[in-house]
Amino acid sequence: MGIILGSFLGITIIVMAISFYQSRKVAQNTSDGYFLGGRSLTGGVIGASLLLCNLSATNFVGMTGDVYRINMSTIGWETPCAIALVVVGIILLPRYLRRGFATIPDFLEERYDATVKKWVSLLFIICYVCNTLPICLYAGAITVNTIFDIPGLFGLTYTQGVWAMVLLIGLIGIIYALFGGLKMVATADTLNGVLLVIGGLMVPIFGLLMLGNGNIGDAMHTILSNAPEKLNAIGTEHDLLPFSTLFTGLMPVLIYYWGMDQAIMQRALAAKNLEEGQKGIMFAGFLKLLTPILLMFPGIICFHLYGAGAIENSDLAYATLVNGVLPKPLIGLFIAAMFGAILSTFNGTLNSVCTLFAMNLYKGKTENGKPVSEAKIVKVGKICGLVVGVGSMIVAPLIMYAPDGLYTQFQKINGLFNVPIFTIMIMGYLNKKTPAIAAKISLIAFIGVYGVTQFFMDLPIFYLHISAIMFVLCCIFMFIMGKVRPTDKIMEAKRNNVVSIKPWKHRYEFGTLIMAGAVLTYIALSPIGFAKDGGADVMTGVWMVVGVAATFLAGYLFKKVMRRSDKQVYDDDETQENEMALADVPCPPRG
Repeated sequence: MGIILGSFLGITIIVMAISFYQSRKVAQNTSDGYFLGGRSLTGGVIGASLLLCNLSATNFVGMTGDVYRINMSTIGWETPCAIALVVVGIILLPRYLRRGFATIPDFLEERYDATVKKWVSLLFIICYVCNTLPICLYAGAITVNTIFDIPGLFGLTYTQGVWAMVLLIGLIGIIYALFGGLKMVATADTLNGVLLVIGGLMVPIFGLLMLGNGNIGDAMHTILSNAPEKLNAIGTEHDLLPFSTLFTGLMPVLIYYWGMDQAIMQRALAAKNLEEGQKGIMFAGFLKLLTPILLMFPGIICFHLYGAGAIENSDLAYATLVNGVLPKPLIGLFIAAMFGAILSTFNGTLNSVCTLFAMNLYKGKTENGKPVSEAKIVKVGKICGLVVGVGSMIVAPLIMYAPDGLYTQFQKINGLFNVPIFTIMIMGYLNKKTPAIAAKISLIAFIGVYGVTQFFMDLPIFYLHISAIMFVLCCIFMFIMGKVRPTDKIMEAKRNNVVSIKPWKHRYEFGTLIMAGAVLTYIALSPIGFAKDGGADVMTGVWMVVGVAATFLAGYLFKKVMRRSDKQVYDDDETQENEMALADVPCPPRG
């Protein structure tokens, strides 16, 4: 235990020291410096930070447990993310950076009014405070608690051990978020990302070695021949995530998460230019194709090693596997990587809470008749983060037993916020006549109906299908309101000259390859692939060729369609744009 604890503490301290050193030159008393890292992030940092903010113990604990109990159907929360990221990188990010937005709700103020911006900012904060932050802390606590055997080590009960780990993770996360700003958070994400890939891959590798008695080939034969239905990513309508949701409410949720959620998009908004931002987002899309190996395959291994039902609480399956298969000296490295992922999600989300409160709810206030200073805005943001962080630490241990599995419960609660916000954002882009009152009514109606159906009724309809129905109804309502009561507010197509918006020239090619990877994953993990008796055959190869061909055709058509609108987004002054890109400085104001 001493070796494990020593390696864990050593790696954690080194990452923190390097992150602090790298962020020391960024001004922490200005909004751009503290909340957006001085808009200096490069593609590699953005990609790693996006992944680390997304991955936490919630994913490892919840998704491994889901696969252990049922099958691979929850892969829908991972693989289609790659497609969503391609959409975000090519369509949404250029529009955000062109306008120089610091927060996603900034768009809603320009498109609708300040009230809609404040409402959505509050919804973001409520979602983070009541759901994301506490669940992140709790999932991290039970993982560390189980792997380190904190109760046995310090003579505590299981509950006391969870409380102790929640406090430890929360305090370190607050230090990162409040004293280092986004630059320190993103730098730590890059370092922890490398550790997470190494540590995360060790678990399935050593798990396969144990399952096959030292032979990975024998282990794979066992997995493919015994209970191949566990590999099924298509599943049925009764699974935790029905495949049909991919064509109803799932993609809106994923596009919202990767392209409109403040905690995620804040990394990309901090890009030094559009090219680096698009590289980072595409890199994250590629990494999302690999995450099922880290998050879900351990559940398959756990099932074959221990048997169905052997682990009573499936949320402990991942920690049980780690303790059972990893050599003791490597557990310290693994838990340091996991701890980094937990911190990334917690401190990144906490930094976004600070940003939303300070920039969207506090900024604009006056003192002695003058607007508050940048330093005061940052200070207020930090105070908000401290209060929210402490509050999350108090709430986290109270969610010890999520009835439907930790990750599934997490996503169901998020449904109160994600698709409603997605709806008014999309309609704001697509319909220039929709008035602000339509957006407000849609938000209230969507959240109200969804909340009643999910928490007070027992409908035989999956919650993502309900989100899709409400999305369509609200879009129709907003469209009609645009006809009956059109807004007279015109959103100017201007550029705020914050960073270069010259696009990455290979964005379409890499985007198409990423989408092809997602299609191949679904074909392989389906009843026509490895999830059928006897495993893959010649027809599986045929379907893979067809799937790749169809994806490349779709990518070609997507490029053709997007090329028509590129000039409107990237600017009509090619000479000035090229000069700005070469100098890597903002374009001078026009006119």
